[in-house]
Amino acid sequence: MRMKIIISPAKKINNTQNKENIRFSHCSFLNEATELIEILKEFTPSKLTKLMNISHNLSLLNAERYVNWSLPFNTKNSKQAILSFTGDVYQGMNIDDFDNNDFDFSQKNLRILSGLYGILKPLDLIQPYRLEMGTKLETERGQNLYHFWGKLLTSYIKKEIREDKDNYLINLASNEYIKAINMKELESHCVTPVFKDLKNNKLKVVSFFAKKARGKMCRFIIKNKLTSIEELKEFNDNGYVFDQNLSTEHEFIYTR
Repeated sequence: MRMKIIISPAKKINNTQNKENIRFSHCSFLNEATELIEILKEFTPSKLTKLMNISHNLSLLNAERYVNWSLPFNTKNSKQAILSFTGDVYQGMNIDDFDNNDFDFSQKNLRILSGLYGILKPLDLIQPYRLEMGTKLETERGQNLYHFWGKLLTSYIKKEIREDKDNYLINLASNEYIKAINMKELESHCVTPVFKDLKNNKLKVVSFFAKKARGKMCRFIIKNKLTSIEELKEFNDNGYVFDQNLSTEHEFIYTR
């Protein structure tokens, strides 16, 4: 069996130049990203603050990023996506010890959803940005980014699933991002791992811990080159264990 893994990007980005000699690829939706950047370049920092609900300092930083964003991407002005994102999911993934086989497996099986870039392969070059999928950025295609991307992302994933003959889609993305994909149209079985902590005698999803766990699950799949959905049930990092009684065909529940 084969599987495709989908994760979210991160707000935190490290754009320092990478010293390692790692190969790179290019995003499939650079034309669309350029279209969005041209719109964002027209926003003043104060308007960005209102649009994205971010601080004044962050709006200044991102206004500068949009102005400096330019094509073509190369290793001097851009960096591989999986090396750029540094949020909780990516800390959990901990790619510091990834070898060439791990990067190859990731490049084939892992996809990162993005408000700006649409869908990224791990080694796709990106330039720093801030644009969450839930942003209500008005374009000619509609009132928000879900309207902008429309069926493009679903069609892309569907095509890859068909070509790669993936039996399963492992959804490790947040609700905000996975909403950009019409899961009902995909020709593979979707499984969403959910991580819950016992608090006050109740099991609940704690966002910070769940993000780290999604990254660790992603690492577990990549490092072990998993090909069977049953192997996901063996995940037991950070005290989480698979709960057969709470799980369903489409939702694997892990508790601690």
